[in-house]
Amino acid sequence: MKIGIDTFACDGGRSGVGVYLTQLLKRIPPSGAHYELFGWDFDRFAYSEAAPDMEFVPRCSINGRTANSIWHLVNYPKLAEFRSYDACFFPAAHKQPPRSSPCPTIGTVHDMAAYWGTRKTREHLGAVLRMVLPDSLRRLDRIIAVSSWVKQELVELTRVKESRIEVVPNGIDLAAFYPRPRNEESVVLIQPFSFRRPYMLCVSRIDHPVKNHIRLIKAFGIFKERTGYPHRLVLAGADSHGADKVKEAVSASPYRNDIFFTGYFPLKSLPELYSGADICVFPSMYEGFGLGVLEAMASGVPVACARAASFPETAGHAARYFDPLDSEDMADRMVTLTANRDIARECRALGLEQVKSFSWDRCAERTLELIQETVGK
Repeated sequence: MKIGIDTFACDGGRSGVGVYLTQLLKRIPPSGAHYELFGWDFDRFAYSEAAPDMEFVPRCSINGRTANSIWHLVNYPKLAEFRSYDACFFPAAHKQPPRSSPCPTIGTVHDMAAYWGTRKTREHLGAVLRMVLPDSLRRLDRIIAVSSWVKQELVELTRVKESRIEVVPNGIDLAAFYPRPRNEESVVLIQPFSFRRPYMLCVSRIDHPVKNHIRLIKAFGIFKERTGYPHRLVLAGADSHGADKVKEAVSASPYRNDIFFTGYFPLKSLPELYSGADICVFPSMYEGFGLGVLEAMASGVPVACARAASFPETAGHAARYFDPLDSEDMADRMVTLTANRDIARECRALGLEQVKSFSWDRCAERTLELIQETVGK
Protein backbone atom coordinates (compact mmCIF):
# COMPACT_ATOMS: atom_id res chain seq x y z
CA MET A 1 0.00 0.00 0.00
CA LYS A 2 1.45 3.36 -1.06
CA ILE A 3 0.08 6.60 0.41
CA GLY A 4 0.94 10.12 -0.72
CA ILE A 5 0.82 12.98 1.79
CA ASP A 6 0.33 16.52 0.47
CA THR A 7 2.44 19.04 2.43
CA PHE A 8 1.23 22.10 0.50
CA ALA A 9 -0.44 24.72 2.73
CA CYS A 10 1.13 23.21 5.86
CA ASP A 11 3.49 26.19 6.18
CA GLY A 12 6.66 24.15 6.48
CA GLY A 13 5.60 22.92 9.91
CA ARG A 14 5.51 26.46 11.33
CA SER A 15 1.74 26.85 11.85
CA GLY A 16 -0.96 24.93 13.70
CA VAL A 17 -1.58 22.82 10.59
CA GLY A 18 2.16 22.27 10.35
CA VAL A 19 2.27 21.07 13.96
CA TYR A 20 -0.60 18.71 13.15
CA LEU A 21 1.26 17.18 10.20
CA THR A 22 4.54 16.96 12.13
CA GLN A 23 2.89 15.13 15.03
CA LEU A 24 1.21 12.66 12.66
CA LEU A 25 4.46 11.96 10.79
CA LYS A 26 6.26 11.17 14.06
CA ARG A 27 3.70 8.45 14.73
CA ILE A 28 3.60 6.64 11.39
CA PRO A 29 4.96 3.14 12.07
CA PRO A 30 8.08 2.14 10.10
CA SER A 31 6.44 -1.06 8.87
CA GLY A 32 3.18 -1.52 7.00
CA ALA A 33 1.96 0.99 4.42
CA HIS A 34 4.55 3.01 2.52
CA TYR A 35 4.09 6.77 2.90
CA GLU A 36 5.78 9.55 0.95
CA LEU A 37 5.47 13.34 0.98
CA PHE A 38 4.98 15.75 -1.90
CA GLY A 39 5.01 19.54 -1.79
CA TRP A 40 6.97 22.72 -2.37
CA ASP A 41 10.66 22.19 -3.07
CA PHE A 42 11.55 24.59 -0.23
CA ASP A 43 9.73 22.24 2.19
CA ARG A 44 12.09 19.41 1.32
CA PHE A 45 13.71 19.40 4.76
CA ALA A 46 10.85 20.82 6.83
CA TYR A 47 9.72 17.39 8.00
CA SER A 48 13.02 15.50 7.87
CA GLU A 49 13.30 15.40 11.66
CA ALA A 50 9.76 14.06 12.11
CA ALA A 51 10.07 11.56 9.23
CA PRO A 52 13.78 11.12 8.43
CA ASP A 53 13.30 8.05 6.21
CA MET A 54 10.26 9.25 4.29
CA GLU A 55 10.78 10.19 0.64
CA PHE A 56 9.92 13.76 -0.35
CA VAL A 57 8.79 14.47 -3.93
CA PRO A 58 9.19 18.20 -4.79
CA ARG A 59 6.51 19.71 -7.03
CA CYS A 60 5.07 23.06 -8.20
CA SER A 61 8.11 25.31 -8.55
CA ILE A 62 6.00 28.48 -8.94
CA ASN A 63 5.21 29.97 -5.54
CA GLY A 64 1.84 31.51 -4.80
CA ARG A 65 -1.66 30.46 -3.78
CA THR A 66 -3.23 30.76 -7.24
CA ALA A 67 -0.43 28.85 -8.97
CA ASN A 68 -0.67 26.09 -6.39
CA SER A 69 -4.47 25.89 -6.72
CA ILE A 70 -4.06 25.44 -10.47
CA TRP A 71 -1.38 22.79 -9.85
CA HIS A 72 -3.81 20.80 -7.71
CA LEU A 73 -6.49 21.11 -10.39
CA VAL A 74 -4.30 20.12 -13.33
CA ASN A 75 -1.14 18.34 -12.21
CA TYR A 76 -1.98 16.57 -8.95
CA PRO A 77 -3.94 13.75 -10.70
CA LYS A 78 -0.95 13.15 -12.99
CA LEU A 79 1.40 12.93 -10.01
CA ALA A 80 -0.87 10.54 -8.11
CA GLU A 81 -1.14 8.27 -11.14
CA PHE A 82 2.59 8.44 -11.95
CA ARG A 83 3.55 7.64 -8.32
CA SER A 84 0.97 4.81 -8.22
CA TYR A 85 -0.61 6.00 -5.00
CA ASP A 86 -3.28 3.79 -3.48
CA ALA A 87 -4.62 6.85 -1.64
CA CYS A 88 -3.66 10.45 -0.90
CA PHE A 89 -3.96 12.30 2.40
CA PHE A 90 -4.45 16.09 2.48
CA PRO A 91 -3.63 17.45 5.97
CA ALA A 92 -4.79 20.96 4.97
CA ALA A 93 -7.85 20.12 2.89
CA HIS A 94 -9.52 23.41 3.86
CA LYS A 95 -6.82 25.18 1.83
CA GLN A 96 -5.70 22.79 -0.93
CA PRO A 97 -7.97 19.83 -1.73
CA PRO A 98 -7.84 18.16 -5.16
CA ARG A 99 -10.63 18.61 -7.66
CA SER A 100 -10.28 15.07 -8.97
CA SER A 101 -8.08 12.10 -8.14
CA PRO A 102 -7.22 8.71 -9.66
CA CYS A 103 -7.08 7.22 -6.15
CA PRO A 104 -9.14 7.57 -2.95
CA THR A 105 -8.63 10.80 -1.00
CA ILE A 106 -8.79 11.69 2.68
CA GLY A 107 -8.58 15.28 3.90
CA THR A 108 -8.43 17.06 7.24
CA VAL A 109 -10.37 20.31 7.59
CA HIS A 110 -9.10 22.56 10.39
CA ASP A 111 -11.52 25.44 9.87
CA MET A 112 -13.86 27.12 7.43
CA ALA A 113 -12.50 30.62 8.09
CA ALA A 114 -12.77 31.51 4.41
CA TYR A 115 -16.56 31.48 4.79
CA TRP A 116 -16.78 33.18 8.17
CA GLY A 117 -18.15 36.71 8.51
CA THR A 118 -18.17 39.23 5.69
CA ARG A 119 -15.89 39.71 2.70
CA LYS A 120 -13.85 42.19 4.75
CA THR A 121 -13.39 39.86 7.71
CA ARG A 122 -12.97 36.38 6.25
CA GLU A 123 -9.72 34.70 5.34
CA HIS A 124 -8.97 35.12 1.64
CA LEU A 125 -8.24 31.93 -0.27
CA GLY A 126 -7.89 33.43 -3.73
CA ALA A 127 -10.47 33.43 -6.49
CA VAL A 128 -9.68 29.99 -7.94
CA LEU A 129 -9.72 28.05 -4.67
CA ARG A 130 -12.76 29.85 -3.28
CA MET A 131 -14.69 28.94 -6.43
CA VAL A 132 -13.83 25.22 -6.36
CA LEU A 133 -13.38 24.52 -2.63
CA PRO A 134 -16.94 23.44 -1.67
CA ASP A 135 -17.22 21.04 -4.60
CA SER A 136 -13.67 19.76 -4.03
CA LEU A 137 -14.46 18.98 -0.40
CA ARG A 138 -17.58 17.10 -1.46
CA ARG A 139 -15.43 14.98 -3.78
CA LEU A 140 -13.14 13.75 -0.98
CA ASP A 141 -13.83 10.14 -0.04
CA ARG A 142 -13.47 10.87 3.67
CA ILE A 143 -13.13 14.04 5.70
CA ILE A 144 -11.60 14.46 9.14
CA ALA A 145 -12.84 17.49 11.11
CA VAL A 146 -10.73 18.64 14.04
CA SER A 147 -13.82 19.61 16.06
CA SER A 148 -17.58 19.12 16.10
CA TRP A 149 -17.82 22.83 15.33
CA VAL A 150 -15.94 22.35 12.05
CA LYS A 151 -18.02 19.27 11.20
CA GLN A 152 -21.23 21.24 11.56
CA GLU A 153 -19.84 24.03 9.39
CA LEU A 154 -18.89 21.55 6.69
CA VAL A 155 -22.41 20.17 6.65
CA GLU A 156 -24.01 23.62 6.54
CA LEU A 157 -21.60 25.47 4.25
CA THR A 158 -20.47 22.84 1.75
CA ARG A 159 -23.31 20.30 2.04
CA VAL A 160 -20.92 17.43 2.69
CA LYS A 161 -22.85 14.44 3.95
CA GLU A 162 -22.50 14.13 7.71
CA SER A 163 -21.82 10.40 7.43
CA ARG A 164 -18.59 11.08 5.49
CA ILE A 165 -17.13 13.30 8.21
CA GLU A 166 -15.48 12.04 11.38
CA VAL A 167 -14.33 14.26 14.23
CA VAL A 168 -10.74 13.51 15.27
CA PRO A 169 -9.51 16.21 17.67
CA ASN A 170 -5.96 17.48 17.69
CA GLY A 171 -3.66 16.48 20.52
CA ILE A 172 -1.15 18.09 22.82
CA ASP A 173 2.51 17.18 23.26
CA LEU A 174 2.80 16.78 27.05
CA ALA A 175 6.50 16.01 26.72
CA ALA A 176 7.01 19.61 25.55
CA PHE A 177 4.17 21.48 27.28
CA TYR A 178 4.05 20.94 31.04
CA PRO A 179 4.15 23.11 34.18
CA ARG A 180 7.66 24.34 34.81
CA PRO A 181 8.96 25.63 38.16
CA ARG A 182 8.33 29.37 38.55
CA ASN A 183 11.46 31.10 39.78
CA GLU A 184 11.71 34.61 41.14
CA GLU A 185 13.69 36.01 38.24
CA SER A 186 12.16 39.15 36.76
CA VAL A 187 13.29 38.36 33.21
CA VAL A 188 12.60 35.34 31.02
CA LEU A 189 15.46 34.82 28.57
CA ILE A 190 14.59 32.95 25.36
CA GLN A 191 17.22 33.78 22.78
CA PRO A 192 17.12 36.19 21.05
CA PHE A 193 14.31 37.58 23.25
CA SER A 194 14.19 38.94 26.76
CA PHE A 195 10.74 39.18 28.40
CA ARG A 196 10.26 41.20 31.55
CA ARG A 197 7.78 39.64 33.95
CA PRO A 198 4.97 39.82 34.78
CA TYR A 199 3.40 39.45 31.34
CA MET A 200 0.22 38.13 29.78
CA LEU A 201 0.50 36.26 26.52
CA CYS A 202 -1.44 35.89 23.27
CA VAL A 203 -0.08 33.33 20.80
CA SER A 204 -1.58 33.79 17.35
CA ARG A 205 -0.63 35.08 13.94
CA ILE A 206 -1.26 38.83 13.68
CA ASP A 207 -4.36 38.71 11.48
CA HIS A 208 -6.98 41.47 11.52
CA PRO A 209 -9.85 41.27 12.20
CA VAL A 210 -10.40 37.55 12.78
CA LYS A 211 -7.79 37.19 15.53
CA ASN A 212 -9.25 40.24 17.29
CA HIS A 213 -5.96 41.80 18.45
CA ILE A 214 -7.26 45.36 18.33
CA ARG A 215 -9.95 44.67 20.94
CA LEU A 216 -7.33 42.83 23.00
CA ILE A 217 -5.11 45.92 22.90
CA LYS A 218 -8.04 48.04 24.04
CA ALA A 219 -8.85 45.53 26.81
CA PHE A 220 -5.23 45.61 27.95
CA GLY A 221 -5.47 49.38 28.28
CA ILE A 222 -8.63 49.03 30.39
CA PHE A 223 -6.84 46.41 32.52
CA LYS A 224 -3.91 48.77 33.12
CA GLU A 225 -6.20 51.68 34.02
CA ARG A 226 -8.19 49.59 36.49
CA THR A 227 -5.32 47.83 38.23
CA GLY A 228 -2.13 49.80 37.74
CA TYR A 229 -0.40 46.43 37.57
CA PRO A 230 3.04 46.26 35.89
CA HIS A 231 2.00 43.52 33.44
CA ARG A 232 3.09 43.61 29.82
CA LEU A 233 1.26 42.15 26.84
CA VAL A 234 3.27 39.83 24.61
CA LEU A 235 1.83 39.17 21.13
CA ALA A 236 3.63 36.13 19.71
CA GLY A 237 2.98 35.39 16.05
CA ALA A 238 3.96 36.17 12.50
CA ASP A 239 2.46 39.11 10.62
CA SER A 240 -0.47 38.19 8.40
CA HIS A 241 -3.47 39.92 6.83
CA GLY A 242 -4.08 43.37 8.35
CA ALA A 243 -1.08 43.27 10.68
CA ASP A 244 -0.40 46.95 9.92
CA LYS A 245 -3.75 47.91 11.48
CA VAL A 246 -2.91 46.01 14.65
CA LYS A 247 0.44 47.79 14.90
CA GLU A 248 -1.26 51.14 14.36
CA ALA A 249 -3.57 50.34 17.28
CA VAL A 250 -0.56 49.59 19.46
CA SER A 251 1.11 52.85 18.44
CA ALA A 252 -2.05 54.74 19.44
CA SER A 253 -2.29 53.02 22.84
CA PRO A 254 -1.10 54.97 25.90
CA TYR A 255 0.39 51.66 27.05
CA ARG A 256 2.31 50.97 23.84
CA ASN A 257 5.59 50.66 25.76
CA ASP A 258 4.13 47.65 27.57
CA ILE A 259 3.05 45.82 24.39
CA PHE A 260 5.62 43.62 22.67
CA PHE A 261 5.50 41.90 19.25
CA THR A 262 7.79 38.89 18.82
CA GLY A 263 7.06 38.16 15.14
CA TYR A 264 7.19 34.48 14.25
CA PHE A 265 8.15 32.66 17.43
CA PRO A 266 10.14 29.39 17.20
CA LEU A 267 7.89 26.45 18.05
CA LYS A 268 10.59 24.74 20.09
CA SER A 269 10.76 27.76 22.44
CA LEU A 270 6.99 28.18 22.88
CA PRO A 271 6.78 26.05 26.07
CA GLU A 272 9.18 28.40 27.86
CA LEU A 273 7.24 31.44 26.66
CA TYR A 274 3.95 30.01 27.93
CA SER A 275 5.46 29.00 31.26
CA GLY A 276 6.69 32.51 31.98
CA ALA A 277 3.24 34.07 31.51
CA ASP A 278 0.84 34.92 34.34
CA ILE A 279 -2.17 34.32 32.09
CA CYS A 280 -2.89 33.59 28.43
CA VAL A 281 -5.61 35.41 26.48
CA PHE A 282 -7.16 34.09 23.26
CA PRO A 283 -9.50 36.75 21.82
CA SER A 284 -10.02 35.26 18.34
CA MET A 285 -13.52 35.50 16.93
CA TYR A 286 -13.00 32.32 14.92
CA GLU A 287 -10.99 29.16 15.58
CA GLY A 288 -11.56 25.70 14.19
CA PHE A 289 -9.88 24.08 17.20
CA GLY A 290 -7.73 26.42 19.30
CA LEU A 291 -4.48 24.50 19.80
CA GLY A 292 -2.92 27.39 21.71
CA VAL A 293 -5.52 26.99 24.46
CA LEU A 294 -4.33 23.42 25.09
CA GLU A 295 -0.68 24.48 24.99
CA ALA A 296 -1.29 27.16 27.62
CA MET A 297 -3.33 24.87 29.87
CA ALA A 298 -0.77 22.06 29.61
CA SER A 299 1.88 24.60 30.66
CA GLY A 300 -0.08 25.30 33.83
CA VAL A 301 -1.16 28.81 32.81
CA PRO A 302 -4.72 30.13 33.46
CA VAL A 303 -6.61 30.86 30.25
CA ALA A 304 -9.14 33.53 29.28
CA CYS A 305 -10.69 33.06 25.85
CA ALA A 306 -13.55 34.16 23.65
CA ARG A 307 -16.86 32.37 23.88
CA ALA A 308 -16.80 31.79 20.14
CA ALA A 309 -16.56 29.02 17.54
CA SER A 310 -14.70 25.93 18.82
CA PHE A 311 -13.18 27.45 21.99
CA PRO A 312 -15.85 26.14 24.40
CA GLU A 313 -15.48 22.67 22.87
CA THR A 314 -11.69 22.65 23.33
CA ALA A 315 -11.38 24.53 26.64
CA GLY A 316 -14.46 23.08 28.35
CA HIS A 317 -14.99 24.39 31.88
CA ALA A 318 -11.30 25.16 32.38
CA ALA A 319 -11.23 28.67 30.86
CA ARG A 320 -12.74 32.02 31.80
CA TYR A 321 -14.84 33.21 28.86
CA PHE A 322 -15.63 36.66 27.50
CA ASP A 323 -17.59 38.22 24.67
CA PRO A 324 -15.04 38.71 21.84
CA LEU A 325 -16.86 41.88 20.73
CA ASP A 326 -16.68 43.49 24.19
CA SER A 327 -13.28 44.81 25.33
CA GLU A 328 -14.69 45.64 28.77
CA ASP A 329 -15.76 42.02 29.25
CA MET A 330 -12.36 40.84 28.05
CA ALA A 331 -10.65 43.16 30.52
CA ASP A 332 -12.85 41.84 33.34
CA ARG A 333 -11.48 38.32 32.83
CA MET A 334 -7.93 39.61 32.63
CA VAL A 335 -8.38 41.43 35.94
CA THR A 336 -9.99 38.39 37.59
CA LEU A 337 -7.23 35.98 36.61
CA THR A 338 -4.42 38.30 37.68
CA ALA A 339 -6.02 39.66 40.88
CA ASN A 340 -7.81 36.60 42.27
CA ARG A 341 -5.29 33.89 43.08
CA ASP A 342 -7.93 31.35 44.09
CA ILE A 343 -9.67 31.59 40.72
CA ALA A 344 -6.33 31.48 38.90
CA ARG A 345 -5.34 28.32 40.80
CA GLU A 346 -8.71 26.75 40.03
CA CYS A 347 -8.35 27.52 36.31
CA ARG A 348 -4.85 26.11 36.33
CA ALA A 349 -5.99 22.84 37.93
CA LEU A 350 -8.99 22.52 35.60
CA GLY A 351 -6.77 23.22 32.61
CA LEU A 352 -4.31 20.49 33.52
CA GLU A 353 -7.23 18.08 33.80
CA GLN A 354 -8.82 19.24 30.53
CA VAL A 355 -5.73 18.54 28.40
CA LYS A 356 -5.83 14.87 29.39
CA SER A 357 -8.74 14.49 26.98
CA PHE A 358 -6.49 15.24 23.99
CA SER A 359 -3.72 13.03 22.64
CA TRP A 360 -1.61 13.08 19.49
CA ASP A 361 -1.25 9.31 19.81
CA ARG A 362 -5.02 8.84 19.63
CA CYS A 363 -5.28 11.43 16.84
CA ALA A 364 -2.62 9.71 14.74
CA GLU A 365 -3.95 6.23 15.41
CA ARG A 366 -7.47 7.08 14.27
CA THR A 367 -6.26 9.14 11.29
CA LEU A 368 -4.11 6.27 9.99
CA GLU A 369 -7.03 3.87 10.52
CA LEU A 370 -9.30 6.12 8.44
CA ILE A 371 -6.70 6.29 5.65
CA GLN A 372 -6.42 2.51 5.56
CA GLU A 373 -10.21 2.06 5.73
CA THR A 374 -10.62 4.42 2.79
CA VAL A 375 -8.08 2.48 0.73
CA GLY A 376 -9.93 -0.73 1.49
CA LYS A 377 -13.29 0.53 0.22
